Amino acid sequence: MDLGNLLKQQRDYFNSDETKAVSFRIEQLKRFKHVLKENEDLFYKAIYEDFGKSEFETYVTELSLVYHEISSYIKNTPKWSKQKRVSTSLVNFPAKSYIIPEPLGNTLVIGAWNYPYQLSLLPAITALAAGNTVILKPSELPTKTSAVMAELINSNFPKNYFHVVEGGVDVTTELLNHRFDKIFFTGSTKVGKIVYQAAAKHLTPVTLELGGKSPTFVLADTNIKMTAKRIVWAKFLNAGQTCVAPDYILVEKSIEIPFLEALKTEIESHYDQKYSDAPNYLQIINTTNFERLVKLIDQDKLYFGGNTNKDARFISPAILNNVAFDDDVMKDEIFGPILPVISFSNLDDAIQKVKDQPRPLSCYIYSKSNTKIKKILKEVSFGGGAVNDSLMHLSNSKLPFGGVGLSGIGAYHGKTGFDTFSHQKSILHKSFWLEPNLKYSPYSDMKLRIIKWLMG
Repeated sequence: MDLGNLLKQQRDYFNSDETKAVSFRIEQLKRFKHVLKENEDLFYKAIYEDFGKSEFETYVTELSLVYHEISSYIKNTPKWSKQKRVSTSLVNFPAKSYIIPEPLGNTLVIGAWNYPYQLSLLPAITALAAGNTVILKPSELPTKTSAVMAELINSNFPKNYFHVVEGGVDVTTELLNHRFDKIFFTGSTKVGKIVYQAAAKHLTPVTLELGGKSPTFVLADTNIKMTAKRIVWAKFLNAGQTCVAPDYILVEKSIEIPFLEALKTEIESHYDQKYSDAPNYLQIINTTNFERLVKLIDQDKLYFGGNTNKDARFISPAILNNVAFDDDVMKDEIFGPILPVISFSNLDDAIQKVKDQPRPLSCYIYSKSNTKIKKILKEVSFGGGAVNDSLMHLSNSKLPFGGVGLSGIGAYHGKTGFDTFSHQKSILHKSFWLEPNLKYSPYSDMKLRIIKWLMG
């Protein structure tokens, strides 16, 4: 495919101003929702072939979020697209001031493989709701899901408006050689740096949804059973291949043993230790990642689980104990079903250890002490998170989702996403009927005093 020509077609179409009409945007969102609804079975079949992911998990963790966002944009786009009146300073009297949200233009969305529908389609529909054109590049690793998105989107939308481009690193590299008005990328910090560098050549604004080692603080006053239940679900959902999964646990020393036992009991209640094609547990995406994860399971520190089946790309939920921050498993984001547990006796020391690492995408705190919760929230910088739960902050579209530092730039979901793909055009609209001479020469001390008073 001639990517340069595709982008030119999208640029020409955007410049026709058709995508700016709110009625047009809503019509396209409704069409997209209809296409998705009509072809859900194809989406379920494709992702099962790639991951072994069940219909239940696909709907709950992927399609439900996409449907929710579409419905939100259909409802709110008229309101979010309106110009907004703001107050005007006395120095500009008589005048009015307002802000006009306008689409950025031609956008490139690069999706991730771990939640291939959600992390590709959600930013794409956000860009469409804001009035942009979209080229969507899904991850090539889950081949079936990439193919089904390409087939259904490209057959239902004109290529000069919304088009899926499939391919590997070479295709992504070629896309990044072109100038876009916005690039949205979800993936690793390593690749995010490459995207950022490519965008900088064209001064293209970017949103980078990356990752990092998201810590979980478990304090002695927590409800141990419920804490273990929520952490186990969040960690081993998608076989741990979740950017906001609890990456490691910092547990207060006094409850370390009962907490470890509670984790083990919870895992045994929900997950098989041998591969059995269970509907609530996924395969590792490919052999390369499988082998990388197996190397991180230190048998001397394995507390529970960690059984493997290479042919099935299966690793059972694994708990590591007596882990240190300089262990291999603590050097990079795990992105798999391995949960390191580190005990601490002094909260200040534990917080400092986290602060010594790059700022993570998420952080979770389990405690009944508001004082300690507030302390951690104040002192630890991270993208977003939850208190006495994990992952579920993503289910509230009113909470911006994004990282900080090496875990990302910018945010989306709901109104925040709409603003991410929009430019806020600022307008001062003056009247002709009065024009004070304050700003004109000849200058005087009196004029300066008046301007200082007006601007102060």
